[in-house]
Amino acid sequence: MEKSVSRVISEFACKLKYEDLPVDVVDSVKRFLYDSIGCAFGAYKNKDVNIIRNIYKKMGGTPESTVIGFGDKLPAVNAAFINSLMIRSLDFNDIYWKEDPSHPSDLTPAALSTAEMVNATMKEVITAIVLGYEFEQRLCEFAVPGIRERKWHHATLTQFVSPIVAGKILGLTVDQMVNAIGIGGSHNYTIGCSTAGKLTMMKNTVDPMAVQSGVIAALMAKEGYTGTEEIFEGKEGFMDCFFGYNVKEQKVEPCSMKGRDGVSEWKWNIDKLIGGLGDSYKILECSMKAFPTEALTHTHISAVLDVIKSNNLKYDEIASVTVTTISRACDILFDKHKYKPESRETADHSLPYCIAAAIVDGKVTTQSFSDEKLKDKRIWEVINKIKGEASKEFEKMFPEKQPSRVVIKTKDGQEFSKYLEYPKGDPHEPMTVDELENKFNALSSAFLTPKKQKEIKDLVFDCDKTSAKDFMNKLVL
Repeated sequence: MEKSVSRVISEFACKLKYEDLPVDVVDSVKRFLYDSIGCAFGAYKNKDVNIIRNIYKKMGGTPESTVIGFGDKLPAVNAAFINSLMIRSLDFNDIYWKEDPSHPSDLTPAALSTAEMVNATMKEVITAIVLGYEFEQRLCEFAVPGIRERKWHHATLTQFVSPIVAGKILGLTVDQMVNAIGIGGSHNYTIGCSTAGKLTMMKNTVDPMAVQSGVIAALMAKEGYTGTEEIFEGKEGFMDCFFGYNVKEQKVEPCSMKGRDGVSEWKWNIDKLIGGLGDSYKILECSMKAFPTEALTHTHISAVLDVIKSNNLKYDEIASVTVTTISRACDILFDKHKYKPESRETADHSLPYCIAAAIVDGKVTTQSFSDEKLKDKRIWEVINKIKGEASKEFEKMFPEKQPSRVVIKTKDGQEFSKYLEYPKGDPHEPMTVDELENKFNALSSAFLTPKKQKEIKDLVFDCDKTSAKDFMNKLVL
């Protein structure tokens, strides 16, 4: 390569201007921003959020940036962490899943906190958010198979992107942006255990921690700190350490390795990461969530709800539920811990639990994972009747489609089935603005009046006319 991967990325990032963005891309940013703020308000009373907030309130520091809802003024790096955790905490924010999964909106606070600190405009924030989605989603297609298949967490991807988002707001030069990526990418590799087996608060925290580190990296680079330029393709760099790349000859060299689902050919698609930059924008391919659950549960939940509602089935009539899905969904969502979830974090990654809740209540909402609901005896009557089976046919269809076949048998011998390929919120089945508003209002109704809810909606969809400081000040209860 004539230029390093990080330099190609940096040149594009530093050159991009708000005026370059198509109207549909700007509109998409506003839709995702509205959705993200709703998720943040929904997490206002979450224990994990309040633990981290209390830690940083005690630390204090320069009042640079606002914490959503609470109104605390904290150092930008700390506000970025808390706000990112608020967006992520309910597992209700956006999702992009190709070779790897990710939630690009986790990165949005890296733009908001730094923009408030330097008094940037929301047009600058929009541009930085576009870059966040662009490179987070491109990184999801970079490793083949994805790093999640290699037993690492996708926060490993965020470490490379958060410095770009914050660095754009800080006005880094190309050289400084290269350094920021090299700094961030040197120390935030995240093993997959945070989303495996029995889950804890760390499931939603590892990405916000990588976001915070990215803001620090950008600030360091702004002050002249240097970082590894060949962080991707260099000796003992990302591609070298994760296999499938010949660093001596500087070329992709596939190798057979054993991952989550057996032996496969590991390699890299460099063109997916840096090819065709600016030809189109990846944010247009990102999905939203209609349910506050792990992304691979959504098509299955939709299929179950369709069967239950169409046939007026009750939980005590169910004899068995068989869910046909891809192998990684069986591995992640049907392991032994998922049949006995003791926390919200495990329950919203348990397909048996999510389906049981859908059958019992006819819906899946944030309240489906409350402490009270986790003790609902009706759910425990159903959960062990739900089984998953992997399909090689479905595996070939993923990730272009997220197929689900659900077969429900009743105690009186009837059988009902449903096949779906896309969940609600996928670009093939997008959420309307009205559906987004319903989601936002449901998440924020305990804290915001209808008048305030409308004010925030109008604020977001008109945000390119204001400053980041004014924008954030209006997100306070």
